[in-house]
Amino acid sequence: MDKLIKLEEAGMFVLGLFLFATLDYSWWVFPVLLLAPDISMAGYLFGNRTGAFVYNIVHHKGIAILIYCIGFLSVIPVLMLAGIILFSHSSMDRILGYGLKYEDSFQHTHLGQIGINVNK
Repeated sequence: MDKLIKLEEAGMFVLGLFLFATLDYSWWVFPVLLLAPDISMAGYLFGNRTGAFVYNIVHHKGIAILIYCIGFLSVIPVLMLAGIILFSHSSMDRILGYGLKYEDSFQHTHLGQIGINVNK
C-alpha cells in the first residue's frame, strides 16, 4: 500500500508540473519555489501546537487546490502559481514519507512516524 500511495503522489506531482507548464513562467521558477512552503516549519518556534497548525495549513492539498482555483477563475497567474507550488510540494513531501503533522510531535504524521529512531 505504501508504494501505491507514493505512486499516486508521484502522479499528482506530475500533474503539478503539467499545470505549471500552462503558466507563463520560466522553468527555473518551479524548483526555486518548490521548497518555499517549508518556511512554515518556523511555526514550530512557537510550540508544537502552533507549528502543526501552520505546517498543516500550508501543506493541505485542499487549500492548494482552492488557491489555484481562485487564481484560475480570477485570472491571477500568481495565485495559480502559488496553488501549484503548494500542491506539488505537498505531493513531493508525501512521496518522501512526510505527512500532515499531529500536535504532539513534528515526527508524528498522518503517514506514520518519521525520523532517525523510527525503526529502533
